[in-house]
Amino acid sequence: MSKNNEAASFVTGFLIGGLIGAATALLLAPQSGEDTRTQIREKSIELKEKAEVTYADLQTKVESATADLRAKVDELSAKVDEAIAQGKEKLAKKVPAEAPVEEKPAEA
Repeated sequence: MSKNNEAASFVTGFLIGGLIGAATALLLAPQSGEDTRTQIREKSIELKEKAEVTYADLQTKVESATADLRAKVDELSAKVDEAIAQGKEKLAKKVPAEAPVEEKPAEA
């Protein structure tokens, strides 16, 4: 029975301590609940506006980077096409298109 009394005493002390702490917090709160809710509402609106501005800036930067990347890819693609064309020209000059192919006689 002594263990039950100890447990009951602990629970009772815990509840009384919680009630005293809650009452102290209410008495010593720096502002009313309405003021706190108003402040939270204002801060949330402010944070939302900052997030919208940050998103717009990020979207502009991404669009700019994408446009730059597309321009570089187009430029590189044109250079590759030019290099391929030059390679084909050089190859055509070295190997005539209608050059006869010599066949080796089959060794028996």
